[in-house]
Amino acid sequence: MSGLLALLDDVAAIAKMAAAQVDDIAAHATKAAGKSAGVVVDDAAVTPKYVTGIAAARELPMIGKIAAASFVSKLVILLPALLLLQAFAPGVIAPLLILGGCYLCFEGAEKVWHWIVGHHDAEHETTLPLDAAHLEEQRVKGAIKTDFILSAEIMTIALSTIEVDDLWTRAAVLAVVAILFTVVVYGVVALLVKVDDIGLHMSQEAPLRSLRSFGRGLVVAMPTVLNVISFIGTIAMLWVGGSIVDHSLYTLGVSWPHDTTALIVTALIGDDAGGALTWIVTATVHAIFGFVLGSLLIPIVTVLLKPIGVLFPEK
Repeated sequence: MSGLLALLDDVAAIAKMAAAQVDDIAAHATKAAGKSAGVVVDDAAVTPKYVTGIAAARELPMIGKIAAASFVSKLVILLPALLLLQAFAPGVIAPLLILGGCYLCFEGAEKVWHWIVGHHDAEHETTLPLDAAHLEEQRVKGAIKTDFILSAEIMTIALSTIEVDDLWTRAAVLAVVAILFTVVVYGVVALLVKVDDIGLHMSQEAPLRSLRSFGRGLVVAMPTVLNVISFIGTIAMLWVGGSIVDHSLYTLGVSWPHDTTALIVTALIGDDAGGALTWIVTATVHAIFGFVLGSLLIPIVTVLLKPIGVLFPEK
């Protein structure tokens, strides 16, 4: 009997330890998710454009392909690669964050300038129109390239926030972040691209006049909703990119961007402002910094790197 009681005590202790470990992983994953949220907003805002103009029956299959590739990128490629880098070349993490932050600033600034001055293609299209299958394949490839870059940034940011020494805990947190964000992003994207179809069905088939009117409202509102999401994603890009570059440079001993941001925030709202106001003003300053940095990068990237088509895939 005493042996059985001892065994039960051991089982209870193991269960308690496992529960504590799960709680620890969840806490770290929540923190990492908060730090990466801006990039996730951008990811959700960017993806719907890849299914624009595609037959409605092919929208969800396309999103499924992109989501499956995103899982592979995060869990099979990026997770082990980042853990190996952190273990054997930890000094590379901050430069990688800076590179990713610069990419976000470049992308965000390019979009803002597109809004301001419009977009004029330097080259005229000379290729024949693609058939539906080839267009879908091209769109999926473009979306996967963009998702890989954003996924790399999400995973690197998440890894930089995990303050535990245990390798398996870090791996588990990264896996949770990868699964959570992929499910959330592509679940939201799937909903966004089908809302107009849902609204059209409601406007034609709903038994109540109020529901039919609501359906028509959904159809009319969706272009504006997608534009608003795109705007939020762009601002999030600049804010996150500027913040990443600021903090990563500070980590490397280059403190003037961080100190300048602190001085500007203090000059604008003082030292006694509330946490929410301080966060808003700091995020705004980081977004402005990101826009300036991205604007400076546009001619460099356009002339030197964009023809390569690898780091900056075609939109």
